[in-house]
Amino acid sequence: MPTVATTAPAPARPATGQPTKSIVIIGALFFIFGFVTWLNSVLIPYLRIACELTNFEAYLVAFAFYISYLVMAIPSAWVLKATGFKKGMSLGLLVMGAGALLFVPAALTRTYGLFLLGLFVQGTGLAVLQTAANPYITILGPRESAAKRISIMGICNKVAGAIAPVALGAVALKDADALVKRLASLSPAAKAAELDALAARVVTPYLLMLAVLVVLAGLIYFSALPEIDTDHEDEAVAAANTNKSSILHFPHLLLGALAMFCYVGVEVIAGDTIISYGASQGIALATAKFFTTCTLVAMIVGYGIGIAAIPRLISQERALQVSAVTGVLFALGALFTTGYTSVLFISLLGLANSLIFPAIWPLAIDGLGRFTKLGSSLLIMAIAGGRCCRRSTGCWPTTPRPNTPTGW
Repeated sequence: MPTVATTAPAPARPATGQPTKSIVIIGALFFIFGFVTWLNSVLIPYLRIACELTNFEAYLVAFAFYISYLVMAIPSAWVLKATGFKKGMSLGLLVMGAGALLFVPAALTRTYGLFLLGLFVQGTGLAVLQTAANPYITILGPRESAAKRISIMGICNKVAGAIAPVALGAVALKDADALVKRLASLSPAAKAAELDALAARVVTPYLLMLAVLVVLAGLIYFSALPEIDTDHEDEAVAAANTNKSSILHFPHLLLGALAMFCYVGVEVIAGDTIISYGASQGIALATAKFFTTCTLVAMIVGYGIGIAAIPRLISQERALQVSAVTGVLFALGALFTTGYTSVLFISLLGLANSLIFPAIWPLAIDGLGRFTKLGSSLLIMAIAGGRCCRRSTGCWPTTPRPNTPTGW
């Protein structure tokens, strides 16, 4: 990917001392990304019981969430064109709040379709939020350290991913195994009453989520976050983009989108299928259920390396190359070994994956200028690679397992 002049004009840069405050605020948004996305790992087994779903119907829970990235990413760019990054992030939070609110009537009526609609609306809000937040943190400071800032965001995302399923699972799936056994012996009326009570468990958590999202939207709207204007290009970028009329004229962006699509698929393999893979290697599920955590820990270690090393010891371009080669070596290690050793190589893919997402963004949107928002939406659309990969790896197993947070 070529290196050209920075996308953001100099006057749009935050004042001295402002970047740290801005990074903290955007870090809170990435925490929200992770928290909401990882809730799917609980919602899938929860809704399967509460709404009496088949395997296929349970899969639609994740599909309804992730398809919104593909469908709504381009409209998100149009929204950001009208609102700017700051107001767009605030709007995205409010749309997510609307999705959370839909869970209340869905739970009270135990209506599967309303749950799917709520998930789609939440995904739409996330599409707007991510289309704004990812390029914002990329161009908030110097281009050469963008991967370092995004690595910080990755830690915020993964910490939220660790908390979310535990928090919601403690409420929604409390004594779920005993409930499933008890349902088999109940009359239809008693069974319906039990399922209604189960469905109602998510009302309070999602009302709390609504309140948090509305408050955060207000804080973002009235915050001191600087608006970064990518529509008014500096002289170097304007000269380079004189004869360009669409994002198709930026090969490095198209390659970045392709890389993002493939990367998210690999991230899903490393985190979402490792439990089933461990079981296929003869490892008990009681042990295998911890393997996703191992992958996430490896990713957090990788983010730490990125924060410490970029750009002081290694450029983000080189970090991308090293990560890709290391990932290939770990994949080969998994293919040519068995048992715990093979599973270890799969977990280590988390380490190899960690710096790919942070490096793709600054390289892919570099020099886009007035096309930055639309280019960002193309990268967000590429997150659908995780959805395609998850569909290709087989049906969700009967034993609930964590869901990988693709979309960050």
